[in-house]
Amino acid sequence: MQAAPEPINRLIEEFTKLPSIGPRSAARLTFFLLRGDGQQAQSLAEAILEMREKIRFCSICFNITEHDPCAICANPSRDRNLICVLEEPLDVLKIEGTGIYKGLYHVLGGALNPLEGIMADDLKIKELLNRVRSGEVEEVILATNPNMEGDATAMYLQRQLEPLGVKATRLARGLSVGSDIEYVDEVTLTRAFEGRRAM
Repeated sequence: MQAAPEPINRLIEEFTKLPSIGPRSAARLTFFLLRGDGQQAQSLAEAILEMREKIRFCSICFNITEHDPCAICANPSRDRNLICVLEEPLDVLKIEGTGIYKGLYHVLGGALNPLEGIMADDLKIKELLNRVRSGEVEEVILATNPNMEGDATAMYLQRQLEPLGVKATRLARGLSVGSDIEYVDEVTLTRAFEGRRAM
């Protein structure tokens, strides 16, 4: 059986490093790009390079942005008494899409997961606590994903926030256990915000 040329194997291998892309999907994507006129592959490569060059993390909330601070942190009309803590920037996009939340955000960059080697020092927890210590924050909404890692992270954060005298709330359980915020519909997410409860 003839082996695929090295550039094909390399691209398949790179695609399989992406989340949720197995070897068969990686091969389909590779051959889709190969069959095209070259413009699609060129556009994809340029989009990836542009993203890497222009996108950074906000130095305040660690959301993705082209400008530092991000538009949300720089917006004077946002409620500075509220910080919504999320695992990933995709979660910010989802919540902003509902239009219900008018406070600030803090993106942790993941969730506690000792089995995967992700500990508290690997997340933006110290930065969150420093923001709360500034004295302006009255409530921290712990909107980590409703799964084992998200719940463990929320409980850890609640223990860290307790001595600071700030109210810590958790989104209501309208969210399915084991789901990710980025996949939740807007109505469910809106109800979760409205029904949040004290930790």
